Amino acid sequence: MPPVLLVSNSKPSQSQIMPSTKERTSRGRSSRDFRNSNRIHDSTETEGPQISEKVVFINRCAKVVKGGRRFSFSALVVSGDQNGRVGCGFGKANEVSEAIRKATDASRKSMKPVVLSQNTIPHETVSEFGGARILLRPASPGTGIIAGGGVRAVMEAAGVRDVLAKSLGSANHANVVKATLQALYSLRGRDVIYKVRGLPISSNFMTSENGNETPSAV
Repeated sequence: MPPVLLVSNSKPSQSQIMPSTKERTSRGRSSRDFRNSNRIHDSTETEGPQISEKVVFINRCAKVVKGGRRFSFSALVVSGDQNGRVGCGFGKANEVSEAIRKATDASRKSMKPVVLSQNTIPHETVSEFGGARILLRPASPGTGIIAGGGVRAVMEAAGVRDVLAKSLGSANHANVVKATLQALYSLRGRDVIYKVRGLPISSNFMTSENGNETPSAV
């Protein structure tokens, strides 16, 4: 006797063909939550000291080609922890955001410590870089940052709150920033100067670990 085949004319329901909305969301949510948890975990591992970044100047360059003009961008960024460490970086790319990212990475890598005296600089200094010439003078508390452009950005990133500055040469942003950084890096503390001159170190001032001079407790 041949086998009997039973054929049903009823069509499968929509729920049998496709999973329910709850099942789809649960499946997608599990993988999405796993990716997000990894991303959050990675970000917490890379957290470090708070670093302030400021874009000083963005330049646009146009190159004429057969189809028209091709633009590229360059960015100058100053980074610092506002506690005696500061640096600058320069980046170039075809997009503004990518140029700023490159400049930021370069500025973070070039950060160096500078010597500060409380909220100002320990002594007057003059620095030259290219055509730029920068004069920095210490100021009394409450004076503020008397500077503009790239000089102000460097001072704010370094943590200087009271200073008198004057640009005596070229106004090129890159040269002004580098001359300002060179002036800050050339600063020396009271104990270093006393040691070079062979004088006893004054007991009224003490130099902290990051190079800042603070009055000693009496």
